[in-house]
Amino acid sequence: MTILVTGASGHFGRLVVDSLLARGTAADTIVAGARDVSKVADLAARGVRTARVDYDDPASLAEAVASIDALLLVSGSEPGSRADGHRNVVSAAAAAGVSKFVYTSAPKADTFDWALGADHRATEAAIAESGLPAVVLRNNWYIENYVPDVQRAAESGVIAASVGAAVIAPATRADLAEAAAVVLVDDGHIGAVYELAGDTRVSYDDIAAAAAEVLERDVTYVWLTEAEHVAALEHAGLDTGTAAFVAGIDAGIRDGVLDVEDATLSRLIGRPTTSFVDGIRAALS
Repeated sequence: MTILVTGASGHFGRLVVDSLLARGTAADTIVAGARDVSKVADLAARGVRTARVDYDDPASLAEAVASIDALLLVSGSEPGSRADGHRNVVSAAAAAGVSKFVYTSAPKADTFDWALGADHRATEAAIAESGLPAVVLRNNWYIENYVPDVQRAAESGVIAASVGAAVIAPATRADLAEAAAVVLVDDGHIGAVYELAGDTRVSYDDIAAAAAEVLERDVTYVWLTEAEHVAALEHAGLDTGTAAFVAGIDAGIRDGVLDVEDATLSRLIGRPTTSFVDGIRAALS
């Protein structure tokens, strides 16, 4: 079986390739797809095949998916402008007869309306309409997303957000990438939509406590109102529209989009997920 991992030059896609190799997948059956193949030269040096994959270039996609059995579509990195590129990948995979199509989506993508959800909802719909044999992985927040907050807290002693008393179920990129590798190589997942979450739900007070443990200093979670958050972001240099979009992400978290209680991730990877404090400590090391 030949497996194409798109976005392989990014953090997540590279970890999926690493996990496939660690699980014994032959290097020459893995294709690392990237817009700039020079950025996956190190993977090529390990025997992994490479291909140019540009979500906005259908010709590159048609060439890359030829003779591919399984494909992982790692979602693009530009919220609000990803859906068309994702549809191009779906169309190319359907035309090529890919036998397993895996997509990294977002929590509650078909039921929750928030700032980051529209692209994922549209992509899931396109996959369903295509008839591709598919698996949808709705990845919760990466623990690594909080590294900048923890780094700022090293100076300020504060983690500020407008999420209120929200709880989330984050996991490390490596945990989620390992789950993607499992789904790519193992049978029995076609048709599944998995809400992938860390074993332990955490509040922002818990996040501040984890930051305090790693930084070895006091750290406090400061509740902001949405208006205060927007004002703070504008003061930091963001334009009004961007500030509102970022604060809208916190609004979704406040309303529960990342509050997922599901053990599917640990079941897939065969071990407990990485704790928040251990994930932050590793990301900062």
